[in-house]
Amino acid sequence: MISTWFHLALAGVLLAPAPVHPGIASFLDRTVPPGPGGTVAVARDGRLVHCAGFGLADRETKTPAGCDTAYDVMSITKQFTAAAIMKLQMAGKLRTTDRISVHLGPVPADKRKITVRHLLTHTSGLGDLGDDYDPVSRDTMTRRALAAPLRSAPGTRFHYSNVGYSLLAAVIERVSGMSYERFLAEHLFAPAGMRSTGYVLPRWAAGQVAVEYDKHGTRKGRPTEHPWAADGPYWYLRGNGGMLSTARDMYRWHRALEGDRVLSRRAKKELFTPRVLVDRKSKLYYGYGWGVFPRTEHGRVVEHDGGNDWSYGDFARFLDRDVMVFWITNQAYRTGEWNLEDLNGEITVGLLRAL
Repeated sequence: MISTWFHLALAGVLLAPAPVHPGIASFLDRTVPPGPGGTVAVARDGRLVHCAGFGLADRETKTPAGCDTAYDVMSITKQFTAAAIMKLQMAGKLRTTDRISVHLGPVPADKRKITVRHLLTHTSGLGDLGDDYDPVSRDTMTRRALAAPLRSAPGTRFHYSNVGYSLLAAVIERVSGMSYERFLAEHLFAPAGMRSTGYVLPRWAAGQVAVEYDKHGTRKGRPTEHPWAADGPYWYLRGNGGMLSTARDMYRWHRALEGDRVLSRRAKKELFTPRVLVDRKSKLYYGYGWGVFPRTEHGRVVEHDGGNDWSYGDFARFLDRDVMVFWITNQAYRTGEWNLEDLNGEITVGLLRAL
């Protein structure tokens, strides 16, 4: 059987060796239980110092997880959607202060004050609708979202809303005249050098996309094997989740955000501004598609996690220490044995300290 590495090499995915940091490898050996598969990437001072997998990306074929294994990054997708909105603002095609009616057409009276910024910061008052895999089109999602009752008046409270980010994806399409994925591919991913991020546009190599497993260890398949439209997820998931990416590409995204290849300094400042308090105890705020910790023992931190019923991942940037941490697993939970989501803070900070 042709190896997964060979398939990846043919696809042009493996462009550089994957480094292994002994301190990080030792920390993972002590911390991650045997069983789940996943990948960890850590960068310091602009350099990738660790990018390696643990366990298996596919247990049936015994394919190991690695630096170039692709995963559903789940709600980490939201930072790409937010960056696309900032890109359109940089081009003068919208403003975050615009009311959504400017771009989506007439809206009901109770939603006339909702702005693009409210969607970005989860303060629109919108809740969520349906299942990720319901076969819903963009226009049906938009109509149902705008017809649903609000949980609170626009701009008054934080209510995490996936459908709000799906509406942002609809705004991106309306304003740009391009599909959501195509706009991200051309205006974010290509300038960042990201070759393995997207829904259906990347040329996924055989065995590259990880299989997900539930809390019983039952195979749930690859994200691309779930009910999707021909051009990607249906619209209860599109824009708020479901994006596939690799650890190496997430490092490239981090590097792009350090410079101005994708976003201007002004745009990044707006992106990472702490706008709404989410958790008073931890002093967590929400910016645009990012959680923001303005003051921690490690300095300023911006991060976003993502999870579903099977997988979990976290992407954190320690701005004052020039460190990036990304880790993800294809089985976050095992009944009576482990819950990696509960270990999120311990793992992310532990990887930082292991440097």
